[in-house]
Amino acid sequence: MPSPHTLSPTRTTTPAIDRTPFCTCCPGATVWLTGLPSAGKTTIAYELADRIRAEGRRVEVLDGDELRRFLSAGLGFGRADRHTNVQRIGLVAEILARNGVLALVPVIAPYAESRAAVRARHAASGTPYLEVHVAAPVEVCSVRDVKGLYARAAAGELTGLTGVDDPYEEPESPDLRIASHTEPATESAQALYALLTERGLA
Repeated sequence: MPSPHTLSPTRTTTPAIDRTPFCTCCPGATVWLTGLPSAGKTTIAYELADRIRAEGRRVEVLDGDELRRFLSAGLGFGRADRHTNVQRIGLVAEILARNGVLALVPVIAPYAESRAAVRARHAASGTPYLEVHVAAPVEVCSVRDVKGLYARAAAGELTGLTGVDDPYEEPESPDLRIASHTEPATESAQALYALLTERGLA
């Protein structure tokens, strides 16, 4: 799973503007990849983003760690704060999507109520929205443990970890369910690309 982006050093010159034309043949949309920590959400999102970008589409990956650090700094990990964080990310995604960008959101979003509110926001503006459940089981995720969170929880250094001592409410009827522990990320991204194509979004 790729590491979160790091900030670039302060620039002393104005960066060149990328004037590469973008394809506008497909509408923008939000694709929310929900699942447990270390399920593979971010890896799949970047795999898909590379393919979409190569086709000339505008695409953004809204990394949950980055957004926590900058958009939701000060929020905790209780239910109310998690809900607020998801709504903020949902707002950013919806703004991007209704302006023609494919917004890929690999964010846990553990509560069904929070995800439903984001879907409702998109529906209200007529913006396409897809929910994808990256469904690796906790037994697999805890072995992958990309960020060391499961190890810290097991050592008693971390509480409130989704899927361990904080609930994860699995989507009942996602637009796509990916068993990411049974296939490489390239295949998962291909399945998601196929869904976008089927819905006229790729």
